[in-house]
Amino acid sequence: MKSIALWDLPTRLFHWLLVVAVTGSLVTVSLGGAWMLWHERFGIAIVGLISFRLAWGVLGSTYSRFLHFIPKPSAIRVYLKGDWQGLGHNPLGALSVLAMLVLLGFQAVTGLFATDAIAFNGPLYRAVSSDWNDTITSWHKFTEWFIYGLIGLHIASVLFYTLVKKDNLITPMVSGRKKVEETQAEERAGGGPLAFVVALAVAAFAVWVATGGLLSPPPPPPPDLGW
Repeated sequence: MKSIALWDLPTRLFHWLLVVAVTGSLVTVSLGGAWMLWHERFGIAIVGLISFRLAWGVLGSTYSRFLHFIPKPSAIRVYLKGDWQGLGHNPLGALSVLAMLVLLGFQAVTGLFATDAIAFNGPLYRAVSSDWNDTITSWHKFTEWFIYGLIGLHIASVLFYTLVKKDNLITPMVSGRKKVEETQAEERAGGGPLAFVVALAVAAFAVWVATGGLLSPPPPPPPDLGW
């Protein structure tokens, strides 16, 4: 066995910051009231994090790249037969990652247009009509249940692999290193400082758009004539 560098630091930071942001968004929406302001902030953070991960999936190091872990149907069949050998996300784990990115991205983006019709409007509420606000809000509320299900499945899978199959998935996502057989000992490569800066720029632009950067400023309130 040999210890290799598997997950790079940006991937690990993304993972754990996403855990914090998703947990915060679910807790604050349950609390409601003044906590909805923090719910919005967590949602915008998720937009930025997922935008970063999409860029890092192209620019990042070996095992973080989509081209490395997006599975082909043949790889899924091999994995289900128990013959798959590889590093990083296994084929089913890769599908779980993609599902999580799509679902959380959809939830965060729809939240930008959502409204509770009382005191809270998303930062892009003015970008669409009121009918679309209501429709998007219904999508946003409905998708929440799928997020709970996917999170539960993800946690159960990690515990199953760690405790039953004795393949610790948690430690490498903390340390970045994993013990593997000599025949699999391929260190990660790529994902240098320039790639990190570009991915951060993509995330910053996404946050700027999500907070209304492309919207024209709202009209000023009518003057108070003192009548």
